[in-house]
Amino acid sequence: MNLLKTLLAIAAGFAVAASAHARTFEEIKSSGKIIAATEGAYPPFNYFQGSKLTGFEVELGEALAKKMGVQIEWKALSFDALLAGLRQDRWDMVIASFGITEERAKAVTFTDPHYCSGGVIVTKDGSIRTPDQLAGKTVAVQTGSTYMENVRKLPGVKEVKNFPQDTDARTALIAGRVDAWVSDRFVVKAAMDGNPSLGLKTGGYLFVEKIATAVKKGNTSLATQINKALAELMADGTYQKISEKYLKEDIRCK
Repeated sequence: MNLLKTLLAIAAGFAVAASAHARTFEEIKSSGKIIAATEGAYPPFNYFQGSKLTGFEVELGEALAKKMGVQIEWKALSFDALLAGLRQDRWDMVIASFGITEERAKAVTFTDPHYCSGGVIVTKDGSIRTPDQLAGKTVAVQTGSTYMENVRKLPGVKEVKNFPQDTDARTALIAGRVDAWVSDRFVVKAAMDGNPSLGLKTGGYLFVEKIATAVKKGNTSLATQINKALAELMADGTYQKISEKYLKEDIRCK
């Protein structure tokens, strides 16, 4: 009897696992709501202004949902948990400045990129401007980011200190606990424009990357609709308006 119960429990577990799947666009459309996840701690792309979630990617995500004819529900949590939750079907899409990499593309399906950027080197005195000058230095980056991956590949870097939030990595530089901070060029620009008294200096690019929305691996029905909506937003001027509001320029991939 105990063996039978065990076998039935295993079978039930397999049935639940088999029934779990990412929602197709048709299912999302039928429900009337898409669930989107972001970090909420990465200005000017996604951040909290008081209790309100805002930023370039948040407004873009809301515009995408409107084009697709659905409401949007936001989830905000740590950057390194976003893609894991997507694979567990906890939300339908992630829009949180994820750079497209071969490794990530094995685990999720990326849409067309919604902007292009790159990792730049930031220091307090401008003494480090090129990747080779990071040799022997301690560098701050965000956990799980492409910046962390790329800095770790550099020969001779003394130490890579990773932080849960990119703002923590910036604070480490300001406090003098590291020699350099590597982050997205637009994030760095926003930080410098908003806090000119910090006197931060930017160097060159460490790498250039394309940034895209992620959906669960193989969810082509949703990826196709997001691509369609994004193309329409870029064509009708909505994308440019949102981009210039937060970045003072059109940041689409040229």
